[in-house]
Amino acid sequence: MARSIDAKCRKCRRAGEKLFLKGDRCFTPKCGVIRRASAPGVHGKKAARNLSEYGTQLAAKQKIKRIYGVLERQFRKHFEEVRGKTGSTGDLLLTRLEMRLDNAVYRMGFANSRSQARQLVSHGLISVNGRKMTIPSYEVKAGNIISINPNRKEKNYFKNLMQTIKNKKDFPNWISFDEKNLEGKIIGTPDKNDTGVNVDAQAVVEYYSR
Repeated sequence: MARSIDAKCRKCRRAGEKLFLKGDRCFTPKCGVIRRASAPGVHGKKAARNLSEYGTQLAAKQKIKRIYGVLERQFRKHFEEVRGKTGSTGDLLLTRLEMRLDNAVYRMGFANSRSQARQLVSHGLISVNGRKMTIPSYEVKAGNIISINPNRKEKNYFKNLMQTIKNKKDFPNWISFDEKNLEGKIIGTPDKNDTGVNVDAQAVVEYYSR
């Protein structure tokens, strides 16, 4: 499976803001954006020049890709999935990304970053409706129940997860979580306000419409 090997902190510095790609570390003084706010590279400290329209559209696309940890081929595939559907294509794209299984696992608190959530799914630790699912891009739907694979619940990681979940207060309104059984049920569809992604998704539509 293809993956990005660029350092996560460099991605945040390039975006000029925290993208919260490294979980808890992003909330500490060790965060790369706090330690070195300038963009990476020898010219990073120079004043940023005004972006062209194309540059703005490209920056929006790259930012969303980095937040969700999706490479270009998969990102374009998600775009084509929502293109032509009724509604704002940009908003529908964000909704599709939110409904990825790895993102749902992250939102439920099973992982402290989307990259960690993607690993949990790929390694067969997550089940959907009682069946093991190893595809991070799998689209969850209303009524789906996401849980830990019963054969993996005895792992120390999940034993320690119970207390972490109890302290979690920010479950999205499209997920109902059962703390006792460590499982979440998809009860709705997220909209752009649920994503927490501060980016002009319509710019991505314009980028692909060139």
